[in-house]
Amino acid sequence: MASSHCGRSIVSAIGGAGSVRHRFADVLAEPVSHYTDAVVAGGFIFIAGMLADDANGVLVGVGDVVAQTEQIFENIEAILAHLDASLDDVVKIVVYVTDIADRAAINTVRVRRFGETRPTSTLVQVGALVDPEARVEIETVALVPTPHAERAR
Repeated sequence: MASSHCGRSIVSAIGGAGSVRHRFADVLAEPVSHYTDAVVAGGFIFIAGMLADDANGVLVGVGDVVAQTEQIFENIEAILAHLDASLDDVVKIVVYVTDIADRAAINTVRVRRFGETRPTSTLVQVGALVDPEARVEIETVALVPTPHAERAR
């Protein structure tokens, strides 16, 4: 099934147990492996680990962990917006870094993007990411937003 939302093409497929898999072809580059950009299941939005790639698959901010983190958050926010969610709905992130010393620089972006909304978080140093010039990857879990009227109850 294919659909259009916010002027972008989205390819969605119904998965097991009512999950819906989303591929945002006009927003994100083609995955480097066999996965989808996001899955909505059980009241949650699961977003695959994001690198700082632009829509053409070019890594943004080579050598600059802050620029890479900014691009990753742009990608995450684009996915969330397509699913009528925002960073306010994020409940967990997992941050993979190639150098733990980058934590403080990455945190400046997180503080600015999340503000007072603080998701749970795990930070892990890894030996390498799929793109050798990538310094950070972020995976995200968000709640599927409920209509405003239901939130007010």
